[in-house]
Amino acid sequence: MSVLSSIAIFTTTLLLTACSAEKTQSQLLNKDTTSQQIKTPSSLRALCPDNTYDCILKSLKDKKINSAEAFRAFKALAENGDTKAQSRVADMYYSGDGVGKDYIKSFGWFKKSADQGYSFAQYSLGWMYAKGEGIPKDDQKAVAWYRKAAEQGYASAQYNLGWMYAKGQGVPKDDQKAVTWSRKAAEQGHVFAQNNLGWMYAKGQGVPKDDQKAVAWYRKAAAQEDVSAQYNLGVMYEDGRGVSKDDQKAVTWYRKAAEQGHVSAQYNLGWMYTKGQGVPKDDQKAAEWFKKAAEQGHVPAQYSLGLMYAKGQGVPKDDQKAAEWFKKAAEQ
Repeated sequence: MSVLSSIAIFTTTLLLTACSAEKTQSQLLNKDTTSQQIKTPSSLRALCPDNTYDCILKSLKDKKINSAEAFRAFKALAENGDTKAQSRVADMYYSGDGVGKDYIKSFGWFKKSADQGYSFAQYSLGWMYAKGEGIPKDDQKAVAWYRKAAEQGYASAQYNLGWMYAKGQGVPKDDQKAVTWSRKAAEQGHVFAQNNLGWMYAKGQGVPKDDQKAVAWYRKAAAQEDVSAQYNLGVMYEDGRGVSKDDQKAVTWYRKAAEQGHVSAQYNLGWMYTKGQGVPKDDQKAAEWFKKAAEQGHVPAQYSLGLMYAKGQGVPKDDQKAAEWFKKAAEQ
């Protein structure tokens, strides 16, 4: 979906009531599905004489039909009760792919699919309740739908359910349950869950503190190019937590994250260049990385860059630029 992928570190009204909004959505959905007969495009009938979901999807992926044609074909199947097609129609309404974006219609089609037990649709309903998209925001209902999908083994729902327990959103805060659900997702390779589980081991949140297990989970996520996990590994190597202290490896992981725009990694990499830690001392490179972080609003980087301009360290001495960066840092 365009919907739904959730965040790397534990972080993520209408006037109508939820009940009346659901009724409104149902009415709109019924109007939408009964106003006209949706027929499979003639170009697709030649490609998919049996008019199956998988054939339509393959034709779309192979670019033999466009998104609008695929939408019409999926909708015809959805109206006949095909649960995967119902979910696909919902997803296309959600993202505006092949049809105008419409969260209310998206919600209605997801609900039809979810009521038939389709895990992705259940997860998507949880997401929409959590975000208040097409329906008033309702964390308890978000949890209920995430749980339905999570219990079917849907990894993103397991991760999001863990998140809700960690934050106490829609359920009482419970770090142990957060770990339980995060682990289920992490063991399926869910990259954000792997990083979060590492973070929980590093902090001793919901589990006994264990830096070696933290590093192991960070490493799994970092291998999937997760920027937060790469940064976290850099910290563990710099501090010698769960691994032998190794400044060169710390720099390696900071650089991977910094090149993806991770602001704290950019600052830390600048600091490593300033100190000559894990790399040859290089004030010019330090200033370059401080500037990247400073431009993203990182206060220590703004202050550090101001100092470098004030001293002419790695950059030409410039009191005016120094004052500008000090001011930016002070205003935050």
